Amino acid sequence: MGSKKKYSGYRSYQYLEPGADYRAFDLVPEIGRVPPCVIPLSEEQEARVHRLLAENIVVSLHDHPSVMPEDVAEIWAYESQGREVTGYEGLSVSCMDALFDNMTDGTGPITSKMGWKWSDVLFDMGMRMCDIAHQDFVIRCEGVQDILRAHREGRLAIAFSLESATMIENELDRIDILYGFGVRMMGLVYSESNALGSGLKERRDGGLTHFGRQAVRRMNQLGLAIDLSHASDRTCLDAIEASRDPVFITHAGARALWDSPRMKPDDVLRACAERGGLIGIEAAPHTTVTQRRPRHTLDSFMEHYEYCADLVGPDHVGFGPDVLFGDHVHLHRAFASHMSIAESRSQKASEEEVEYVEGLENPSETFPSIVRWMVKHSYSDDRIVQAIGGNALRVLQEVWWT
Repeated sequence: MGSKKKYSGYRSYQYLEPGADYRAFDLVPEIGRVPPCVIPLSEEQEARVHRLLAENIVVSLHDHPSVMPEDVAEIWAYESQGREVTGYEGLSVSCMDALFDNMTDGTGPITSKMGWKWSDVLFDMGMRMCDIAHQDFVIRCEGVQDILRAHREGRLAIAFSLESATMIENELDRIDILYGFGVRMMGLVYSESNALGSGLKERRDGGLTHFGRQAVRRMNQLGLAIDLSHASDRTCLDAIEASRDPVFITHAGARALWDSPRMKPDDVLRACAERGGLIGIEAAPHTTVTQRRPRHTLDSFMEHYEYCADLVGPDHVGFGPDVLFGDHVHLHRAFASHMSIAESRSQKASEEEVEYVEGLENPSETFPSIVRWMVKHSYSDDRIVQAIGGNALRVLQEVWWT
């Protein structure tokens, strides 16, 4: 039931009174903010796309399904309130059965402009849980069975995920607390180094620390998936070696195609796959471009998919679009220092600026666009099913307890 969702029209926090209980902002539309980009297909191909999305499980390894203010200048006030709106309407037409929701992460300035504070992370998750508890379309995903249920019932399973463990500081037991709150995937570091290891922006790569190894062990014990998307190359390799279970690189691409720290080199991609892990291809603006295609498009995004699948095998590649409902480019500019935008860009080549990535602009359209592209390019059903969710489900069954 991936393409037929049971959504009844619920809007975030509709159980409260705007203006009295919280400040309401004018938000972007969840569907139709930009003109649609639809790959032309034959009638037979259209039917195949519909069947593939309806019959098979679709999993996004990484997204931020929040709705942003129409006026980007209001983003700091919006985020500091700690009450992000979830794009239920947009998600209802996304064809996704499961999504890893990374919430506000380091851009949640509730008590600090620098983000990654323990209390803020808990506030963010608690507020999101409260909202989810008042509706009946999304279910909290705590295990594989929840993904299967969501697909069976026409719902969406949202798994809480964090892009870094910075907020645990030197407290190992905080990992258990996060798991108890419902977190099912966590990055070790974001771009800046922390107590666990080096981030991708550092000039000196110190790799995984002793405390980082302890954290990896605890995450394995809990059944908490490990994400290495923002870790440095050495930290990635160290963590892959230290982990008993397969690890994830949920939203990245191939550095061989675009020389940027946000992309992963071949040795890291191979190491991840050799230990049974999974690589998700990133779609956020100005990431998965290539030398052949310096303008970010669906084609450049899929070039990274094809390269990684050829390098490590199609069993180890999926998709983590990393998109949201709103002006992603201007959001990057507003949070440039938090997201290490300058440090993650290529220093040897310059991509063409885009206002958004056509076909990959928000969570409502990413997987329909991916499947249409793969059908257009004559991929087999098996390959498509693997890429859009089959691989993710297989690895999660190995990593998670339930």
